[in-house]
Amino acid sequence: MSTINPYGKDIVSVSTDFCGKKLTLETGRVGFRSTSSVMVRYGDTVVLGTAMVGQKTLKDFDYFPLSIEYEEKMYAAGKISGSRFIKREGRPSDDAVLIGRIIDRPIRPLWPKGYRHEVQGVATVLSMDPEFRPDMIAMIAMSTAFMLTGAPFEGPVAGLRLAITEDGPKAFATNEELNKGKLDIVVAGTESGVMMVEAGANEATEEEIVSTLEYAQEQIQPAIKLQQELVAKMNVAQQEYNLIFPDEDIQAKVETWLEGKLGEGLRAPYPERNEMVREMRLAMEEEFKSQLGEEEFEPVRREYDDAFTLALHKDVRKEIIEQNVRPDGRKFDEIRQLSSEVSLLPRAHGSSLFTRGVTQALNVVTLAPLSYAQIVDTMEKETERRYLHHYNAPGYTVGEIKRMMGPGRREIGHGYLAERALLPVIPDESEFPYTIRSVTEIMSQNGSTSMAAACSSCLALMDAGVPLKAPVSGIAMGLILDGEKPLILSDIADAEDFAGDMDFKVTGTASGITALQMDMKVHGLKVDILKQALSQAKDGRKHILKHMLETLERPRAELSQYAPQVETIKINPDKIREVIGKGGETINKIIAETGAEIDIKDDGTVLIASPNKKSIDGAIQFIQTITAEPEVGKIYKNCRVVSVLDFGAFVEIMPGKEGLVHVSELSDRRVEKPGDVVNEGDRVDVKLLSIDDRDRLQLSMKAVKKEG
Repeated sequence: MSTINPYGKDIVSVSTDFCGKKLTLETGRVGFRSTSSVMVRYGDTVVLGTAMVGQKTLKDFDYFPLSIEYEEKMYAAGKISGSRFIKREGRPSDDAVLIGRIIDRPIRPLWPKGYRHEVQGVATVLSMDPEFRPDMIAMIAMSTAFMLTGAPFEGPVAGLRLAITEDGPKAFATNEELNKGKLDIVVAGTESGVMMVEAGANEATEEEIVSTLEYAQEQIQPAIKLQQELVAKMNVAQQEYNLIFPDEDIQAKVETWLEGKLGEGLRAPYPERNEMVREMRLAMEEEFKSQLGEEEFEPVRREYDDAFTLALHKDVRKEIIEQNVRPDGRKFDEIRQLSSEVSLLPRAHGSSLFTRGVTQALNVVTLAPLSYAQIVDTMEKETERRYLHHYNAPGYTVGEIKRMMGPGRREIGHGYLAERALLPVIPDESEFPYTIRSVTEIMSQNGSTSMAAACSSCLALMDAGVPLKAPVSGIAMGLILDGEKPLILSDIADAEDFAGDMDFKVTGTASGITALQMDMKVHGLKVDILKQALSQAKDGRKHILKHMLETLERPRAELSQYAPQVETIKINPDKIREVIGKGGETINKIIAETGAEIDIKDDGTVLIASPNKKSIDGAIQFIQTITAEPEVGKIYKNCRVVSVLDFGAFVEIMPGKEGLVHVSELSDRRVEKPGDVVNEGDRVDVKLLSIDDRDRLQLSMKAVKKEG
């Protein structure tokens, strides 16, 4: 039985080959009351994209009210949440937030400036093929849904997540190929250019990145053409709308007032320039308030502020294009003043303060046993996370009063980027058996705090004694397009970010790139321009890394005295049950008596952690006693006599291991009755003579006396 559309519309479907599999877009089957909806299928992955577009222009909004959400559904993977208490989906996981941001970033710039209709997009994963991640299918679903609304979305866009394999770039790679390969990269673009790039890399070269961008831009074209085909079939009616810009008369008045005050007169290093702008804005408001009167000025205050901001952005672009000078007087490839220090906080396991211009990041590293690793249970994964980076940026860091709330999408995204920057150089668990939490507290913002977070995190990790494989630095790049000519700026500040055409962040070691994030504010860039930006960024990274190594050349040889020490021993996996004991009785006893924390892996690896070496040694001795195997020929001292029988005595040589001392082995003299030599509870020394095929132990007291 087929689905009936209650509005009498046909179900329309289009398909094409996309990277070796059939990609299908279908509309009209579900989501009848949304502005538009589309079901996208690729392999066994099915994603529903829905879009809602408000009919009214929100004149009181000074921003475009667009929200894009990515919904994970555990049922899509045939799973029920592993949490004991929570079974239904709740707040989005960090992974879902990050994917929502990935979808948002190439789509947001393709709406016209001044558009003020409320727009919401939701991508819901209904079925997930475990062979590949569903995020790029969700991006295609979201782009198609917006194309079908008739709103002024200047798409379509499509994206690919690729790995570099032995055979070259591979789209829709498996999770194993993404995790073990040299590159895990998302590239999104339009028909004409790249809109967004995000990557984690294992010291990839600039050349490898560029060739992958070129490959991706070519491979996404069938998905873009398929969206255009569906839109043409649907004969979508275009929405009527008005764009909201600052009043032309107000804009003209403000620009006239600013004549002679901008340009060279506003050129100054930060923070002096920020203060000059603030004072100039206040002076502008006072001027027009006095002209119009307070009662007439207050309703249009925001329009004057918007006109001032727009004029300021125009001036930044003009100075860069015409004078080749940046707002603070720097050259295009010049980095702001750098300073950094480590070991600021006496009780922290590692700490650093990294300052670049007015941007400042304090990072604090905490080490803990592996048992503190975060359990990750999402639609896509069930795993543990032993290296975590968290990023915080309260309102005071930008000179504003804001409510203190939990981390938003920006904080989660910036934290993840800095985490990804360091992840390739974090030592393996076998080399450094710790859970590592790195927290960046932004102290002041004036551009590129995520890269400051990466740099400060690297220094704090080295200060904590984490043996990084190599140090990592990061830089944010900007772009101003002068027609077709790109002007690339190193280490951009806020003014250049707001007025520019690209925000491009790159981190890496001296050998290669570890993380990458590019966002375009124009309608796609050619790969050649991104190639130039990568080359200039490499020089900037080297400059910053040189400064960092002057502060701390290498990871400290010793951990902080306040950090837990962790030692590892190996036991027979068959003995794990004995160490744990019935209901955890034995391991809890060890923890209570020694004060150490104990974590046992399935392969028999035991990690013992404590700030106190004596505590660790006590726990190791306890575990070794439980798990030790009897050794033929070894003398066991001070062993307890468990029972005395007519034919000999049973002696416990280690917990749970008893053996028989035959009456003939009790003494070098003839013994008539074992009770004449030993009693139950006595402590004796014995030698293990043999172990028979039934694991029975033959002991001797006589042999000990002979050796003595």
